Amino acid sequence: MQGLLAFFWGFGVWNWLILAVVLFTLETIVPGVHFLWFGLAAVIVGFLAMATGMSWPYQIIAFGIIAVLTVFWVRRYVRPDVAKSDLPDLNERGQQYIGRSLVVEQAIQNGRGKVRVGDSVWQAEGPDAPVGARVKVTATRGTVLVVERATA
Repeated sequence: MQGLLAFFWGFGVWNWLILAVVLFTLETIVPGVHFLWFGLAAVIVGFLAMATGMSWPYQIIAFGIIAVLTVFWVRRYVRPDVAKSDLPDLNERGQQYIGRSLVVEQAIQNGRGKVRVGDSVWQAEGPDAPVGARVKVTATRGTVLVVERATA
């Protein structure tokens, strides 16, 4: 054990860059974005230690502080609700149909029926309508389209 510690001690500040490579490698293997920010902190501490020659205890403290700061920075600026998308309804298929006029495929009776959307059929809720009637999508409830009678 003592020989292993002496081996790593001989690398000096390069240990931080080696740690960064290990963390970046783990980031590619393990799903999610967990090790990237710690790897970035290790790179920063490695270059900071090379430039200033700070001792090991201060390097470890700097690594802890920089790792926490990068995690909080990422959580603040790289959130899904902050990121703007040119296709915000991409994974919410029903939302894409709001406002569209569709044809009733199976009569809407007692508030439930089916409408044709392209080459598929979706369940629909709304006022009673016969087969072939035009309806307009006003909202969605999960995979059910909420419709109303379309005006001519």
